[in-house]
Amino acid sequence: MEKEVIISARHLKKVFGSGESEQVIYSDFDIDIFKGDFTVIMGASGAGKSTLMYSLSGMDTPNAGTITFCGTEITGLNSDELAVFRRKNCGFVFQQIYLIDKMNLMDNVITAGSLTSRDKADIVKRANELFDMVNISAVTRQKLPSLISGGEAQRAGIVRAAINQPSAIFADEPTGALNSNNSDAVLDVFSKLNETGQSIIMVTHDKKSALRGNRVVYIKDGEICGDCDLGKYSAEDTERSEKLEKFLKDMGW
Repeated sequence: MEKEVIISARHLKKVFGSGESEQVIYSDFDIDIFKGDFTVIMGASGAGKSTLMYSLSGMDTPNAGTITFCGTEITGLNSDELAVFRRKNCGFVFQQIYLIDKMNLMDNVITAGSLTSRDKADIVKRANELFDMVNISAVTRQKLPSLISGGEAQRAGIVRAAINQPSAIFADEPTGALNSNNSDAVLDVFSKLNETGQSIIMVTHDKKSALRGNRVVYIKDGEICGDCDLGKYSAEDTERSEKLEKFLKDMGW
């Protein structure tokens, strides 16, 4: 069965600076993102991975081209319209964990949920379900971000990103500042969310993180130079790592 396209970008151009300092990130870029996929974007530093992710999510605006997201051409929206669209359709997880310091974890999540819903009971119910999924205890949910580990904070950040049931979650190097054990716990959360049908777009330099995706897109010099189908994630899939290693070697990683 043919997959449903959730985001379609055509002829994207993104330029920073002007004149002699002009830097072309991409000039005629096309990509489709499919509903329910865990799409991983990889490439060397400066390849335009994060810039592309920000464009696809409406956090940044390309200089030219079109992006259609859930049937809406977001490149035609003004800044206020984009803000409303992102609240309803996008969740964000960054390497830097942007939780509100003076709020406990539950209040951080409820605050995000209240941006799209007025039913506090429903928000709290979903928040508790998500906290259960990411293995954050009822006691820890009442703690301030400064009193928990980095891994717990990042998992709480994922709960916040998922609270409004976004069409897609965008993650930019979400394990970049974590140790191995915390990275594994965070990646497990992404895998669990994807198993429920959540679309995820993740930028990473980390092979272990990339293995969680079913699709790995490799970007070089502002173009897609490779697209690898890893299939559905399974920890027991011993051939998965070998397939990704070969793909990245072919890409010149």
